[in-house]
Amino acid sequence: MEYEIIEKRMFLDDIEDRKALELLLTEEGIKLDKNLEYTVGIYSGERLIGTGSFFKNTLRCLAVSREYQGLGLMNRIASHLMNEEYQRGYTHIFLYTKGGAAETFKDMGFYEIERIKDVLVFMENRKNGIREYAEGLYADKVVGDSIASIVVNANPFTLGHQYLIEKAASENDVLHVFVVSEEASVVPASVRYELVKQGTKHLKNVVLHKSGDYIISHASFPSYFIKEEESVVRLHAELDIRIFADYIAKSLGIRRRYVGEEPFDEVTRTYNEVMKESLEERGIECIIIPRFLKYGEAVSASRVRRYIRENNLESIKDLVPYTTYDYFKSREGKALIEKIKKNHGRH
Repeated sequence: MEYEIIEKRMFLDDIEDRKALELLLTEEGIKLDKNLEYTVGIYSGERLIGTGSFFKNTLRCLAVSREYQGLGLMNRIASHLMNEEYQRGYTHIFLYTKGGAAETFKDMGFYEIERIKDVLVFMENRKNGIREYAEGLYADKVVGDSIASIVVNANPFTLGHQYLIEKAASENDVLHVFVVSEEASVVPASVRYELVKQGTKHLKNVVLHKSGDYIISHASFPSYFIKEEESVVRLHAELDIRIFADYIAKSLGIRRRYVGEEPFDEVTRTYNEVMKESLEERGIECIIIPRFLKYGEAVSASRVRRYIRENNLESIKDLVPYTTYDYFKSREGKALIEKIKKNHGRH
């Protein structure tokens, strides 16, 4: 019997929807991504034959059952998702895919940003998006003999972040600091940026940037088509470095990148190792700075969040700049404290 092919929204908290979704993705060699906001299913009768999802402005987990491939269903899925994205105010759309699928998405109006062999291709729906981003950075270029950079998430901004920035600033003529713009942390991007701004305003050679869409956080990097967890970390690091070296560093004349040492978290430590190797292959020095300690323990954003969850706000006073502490004592800060107390994730 022939069935009409229809599309409808799927809900991951619905047991039947989730079961059907995971079965289709598994058949196509894809894992269910941990970060999904919206999912659509393509059905033939009651059977799920295609699906796609998104998180923020990135398309994820797109798959069509093998026997239905070549019928234009992938285009239908992508069009549905992008229409939904537009309605939510996202017009600059990204996707990550395997090399073999890149041509399909090129036909849909996506353009390649970076590729790591045939394992990972990062694409966007703007022909010159990454070049326009790099040109925008060039407007903030400052001349100097030694120009360095740091990327921070600052969730929230601590004395550890401040120490790293102060050290890098003292060793270079110009320091470009990128605050991750992605909303993948409990502290909102606008707050994180402002806390970094206030905590570094005494450093006259620091140029502050919002990272935009081209610096991807650990928390939201997609891994649904990568089999091994270590490969995920390495691919994320390699993608980050290629974009950084080919576009960001080139635009701003950056020759050094500073990063804090990570003695405990294996994921971050592996990321740092790959970063150092990849950057130095491209002629950019990577300097790993030992963690700033307080009372014999590394100062970290996760430690600050832990104290907040324990209703121990007074203890964070020794771990954060006064500007961060003052924020948490404000009306807006108190609302964020309640949000942090309810959040028990890594970010």
